Amino acid sequence: MAQVPFDSSLVKSADEVLVGAERASLYLDKLQGKNVALVVNPTSEVFGKHLVDFLISKNVSIKKVFAPEHGFRGTADAGERIKDAIDPKTGIPLKSLYGKNKKPSAQDLAGIDMVIFDIQDVGVRFYTYISTMHYVMQACAESNVDFMVLDRPNPNGFYVAGPVLEMEQQSFVGMHPVPIVHGLTVGEFATMVNEEGWLGNDLKCNLQVVLLTGWTHKDLYQLPVKPSPNLPNMTSVYWYPTLGLFEGTNVNAGRGTDFPFQTFGSPYIKNAPFSYIPVNKPGAKYPKHKNKKCYGMDLRSFNLDSFCVEPNIQIGYVLWAYQNTSNKNEFFLKNHFYGRLAGTTNLQNQIELGFSVSRIQNHWTAELEKYLTIRKKYLLYKDF
Repeated sequence: MAQVPFDSSLVKSADEVLVGAERASLYLDKLQGKNVALVVNPTSEVFGKHLVDFLISKNVSIKKVFAPEHGFRGTADAGERIKDAIDPKTGIPLKSLYGKNKKPSAQDLAGIDMVIFDIQDVGVRFYTYISTMHYVMQACAESNVDFMVLDRPNPNGFYVAGPVLEMEQQSFVGMHPVPIVHGLTVGEFATMVNEEGWLGNDLKCNLQVVLLTGWTHKDLYQLPVKPSPNLPNMTSVYWYPTLGLFEGTNVNAGRGTDFPFQTFGSPYIKNAPFSYIPVNKPGAKYPKHKNKKCYGMDLRSFNLDSFCVEPNIQIGYVLWAYQNTSNKNEFFLKNHFYGRLAGTTNLQNQIELGFSVSRIQNHWTAELEKYLTIRKKYLLYKDF
């Protein structure tokens, strides 16, 4: 979908934006005398400190920290089960929300007055922090616990793209009928989930959003902290909506290299201009095709100005990989993960049938237009 052209020289740094967590005067009074739980990770910074340390310094009673995918400290692999523990620095109990139990139980929330969510998202449906947020909101609604979002910019918030999820494909990597690139901050997304009734069973939580300032959907934003181990820089963040789709194929998307989500390849691709060997790395203990030579493309020379003229999921790279692989019958994983990532089985079928990029994208248009109408109701910042 065409958007307003950007000048990447105008990318806003974290110094130019005041995130919700840094607007302490808007929420600290609401926390006094309350028992508070946090949903946080290493991106939860406020004035150079972790939010946990900041709130403790302000005498806020933190009773529990809920840890999402990659854990509280952010060092776990994608998909790795996170264990309950005690934070050695503060002594606060850590409760995993990734693995077997993705939703806080009533017992987990016993004695808690408010849960605060402060995590840097990247605006992609299959990035699981918004799924964690959904389950926490649902639990808070069921237990009558207040839920507060300290909002942060969406680095992919300047466009909307991809197929809208069909609910029969609902899973932890896609829980809502939104496109792959949804174009909302977590505060906006939480408001939409709450008001559209997506928590189910007529549930609605007592939601408060602490707005950020200095950013709109027209702005690009330089993340001050990498949002997860395999998104180490802005190039990977911009490529993630496209290359994340390779997770449902036999193609490696750069995990196990020093440039994850900035390349892709497999041992089965022919006529490729680039090769690399995935190895064991922190955050990628078991990369696809570990220790095997992969052939594909190097996308590190990313032209942000060109991309921003008409941002979209670059489905042409997936088409190219499929067309150049020597084992097409094994390209898509047999566990149907590709359909859950794409949010539809249509995309796999279209790739296998050799649809053109424009023909594939045209299939997204009608549902995207419907989504944009819904999205517009929940915007808290000036749109692109």
